[in-house]
Amino acid sequence: MFKIIKKERIATEIYLLEFEAGDLAKAASPGQFIILRIDEKGERFPLTLFDWDSEKGTIKVVCQAVGVSTRKLVALDAGDSVIDIVGPLGHATRTGDIGRVICIGGGVGTAEAYPVAKKMKEDGNDVTVIIGARSKDLVICEKEMREVCDKVYVTTDDGTYGEKGFVTDVLRSLMDKGDPDLVFAIGPVIMMKKVSEMTRPRKIRTLVSLNSIMIDGTGMCGGCRVISGGKSRFACVDGPEFDGHQVDFDDMLRRGQRYVEHEKQAMEHYEKSCKIGLKR
Repeated sequence: MFKIIKKERIATEIYLLEFEAGDLAKAASPGQFIILRIDEKGERFPLTLFDWDSEKGTIKVVCQAVGVSTRKLVALDAGDSVIDIVGPLGHATRTGDIGRVICIGGGVGTAEAYPVAKKMKEDGNDVTVIIGARSKDLVICEKEMREVCDKVYVTTDDGTYGEKGFVTDVLRSLMDKGDPDLVFAIGPVIMMKKVSEMTRPRKIRTLVSLNSIMIDGTGMCGGCRVISGGKSRFACVDGPEFDGHQVDFDDMLRRGQRYVEHEKQAMEHYEKSCKIGLKR
């Protein structure tokens, strides 16, 4: 059992949770993720590591309540426990002496970009961060990013905070002032696709962290299959980071829609159960 020692609401339907995690915290690196299961009947789902403390033996994740399992997770409180946390999984981000780096986080992906941006800066790089969200109440981790990076830009689709528009608008402006040595993007698939399309003609190295459907995290189930460079890869064991210029984002978007109806039915059942007091 893994106990929740802290729970904090950081935006609308977005929560930070800190778990006791022992050896997992000692092995964690930027870019890696965990797979969590709430109870014996729960599904396994991935969450990217936001932060960790090897001395305390704790990890932090950021979770947006968008489906049944994530809603169940954020319904828990400090002192409650989940039955399984497996990790750290996936390859850590390769940082080192790169030069000028632009890290882009869309939505909850901003929390997942944070440890990467932090490590990039610790390694001596010039790090600029672009945060994107639909509206002001969904902007997260701005304070944390400003504490560890050189420059931070915030965009919102509706213009309620920061610059009105998309992360690609700011990226285009920054590229016009000079090409960066690396662009790292994590967030909605369509956002990562647009970023990669923008950097490809200028041959700017671009890494994307893929959030494909995942089940076991060990490469056995094949659920997280993505096409990269014309070949099948598994996001859990070959990634989660890939060359954005090699990823078939259209295939990934199609695969991501396969269970939409099932997810809708599961949510309807869950909400009905909540109304009659069967579940949290």
